Amino acid sequence: MAGKSVSLVLGSGGARGLAHIGIIQWLEEKGYEIESIAGSSMGALVGGIHAIGELEAYAHWVRALRQIDVLRLLDFSFQKSGLIKGDRVISALKELTGDRNIEELPISFTAVATNVNDQKEVWLNHGSLFDAIRASIAIPTIFTPVRYRGKILVDGGLINPIPIAPTLKDKTDLTVAVDLSAGPDPRCKQSIHEVSRSETGENSYRRRISQFVDSLQQRLVRSNEDEMGVFDVISNAMETMQNTIARFKLASYSPDVTISIPRNSCAFYEFYRAEEMIELGRCHAEKVMGAYV
Repeated sequence: MAGKSVSLVLGSGGARGLAHIGIIQWLEEKGYEIESIAGSSMGALVGGIHAIGELEAYAHWVRALRQIDVLRLLDFSFQKSGLIKGDRVISALKELTGDRNIEELPISFTAVATNVNDQKEVWLNHGSLFDAIRASIAIPTIFTPVRYRGKILVDGGLINPIPIAPTLKDKTDLTVAVDLSAGPDPRCKQSIHEVSRSETGENSYRRRISQFVDSLQQRLVRSNEDEMGVFDVISNAMETMQNTIARFKLASYSPDVTISIPRNSCAFYEFYRAEEMIELGRCHAEKVMGAYV
C-alpha cells in the first residue's frame, strides 16, 4: 500500500489526541502520502501542525512537557464564558511552528468548530491556521469561545468528533479515520503522576509559583480514586456525548480504515504522557493498517 494517497480524519479526545502523532509518523514511514486532513479539537491541532510541516518539532516539544509544565500553560480567564483563555498555549505553539494561512499549506486542511449561534458545525479551511485551531479546541466551560466573523465558535468535537464529511470530495486512495473514543481496554491504566518536588528548590519566587500550581492541581484533578476533579467531571460529560455522536458518524460515512484508540488510554488533561500516547498511536496504526493491507 506504500505510495497510496490518504485523506486523514483526526478525531477529538483531549490528550489522547497525542496518539495522532504516532499514527501520522507511522503512515509517512510506510510511504503513505497524506494529501488531506480534517480534524476536530485535538485532531485539528495535531493535523494542522503536520500540515504546516512542523510535526516533529511539536512531538519533541510535547514529549518534554511535565505535569507542572502543562499546568503553567494555563492562562486563567476573568470572563464567565470559560476558565482558560488559551492565548498562552497558542502563543507557545506559534513560536514553535510559525503560523500560515490554511490555503497556503501544502496539505489540504480543514478544522471543524461549532457555531453556538445556529448550532451547526463550521469548516475552517482558509485564513490563519492557529485561529482555526483555537476555535476548534475551545472546549465549552474550559476554554473561552472564539468570535469569528460574527459567529461564536467552540470545540468542533461538540457536534462532530470525527469529521469525515470534509474529506468526502477528496480524490485520494484511502480515507483513514482515527477514533479516540473507542471502547475501553482493560490493559490501559490511567495514571495521575505526582508533580516533581525537585523543581521547587531554586528560589522563593519559583517555590511560590510551584505551590500555587500544586494547589490549583488539587482543585482541578482528582486527589484520590473516589473523588472526581473539575476536569474529570467536564471531560467525562463531554466524552459521553461525543462517544455517542462518533458512533453515528462512523456508521454514516464508513471510512476505508478506522484506527481506534481506547478511551481509557489516558485522561483528557494528561498531556504530560506524550511519549506513551505517541507510541500507542504507532502500535495501533501498525496493527490496523497491517491487517488492512
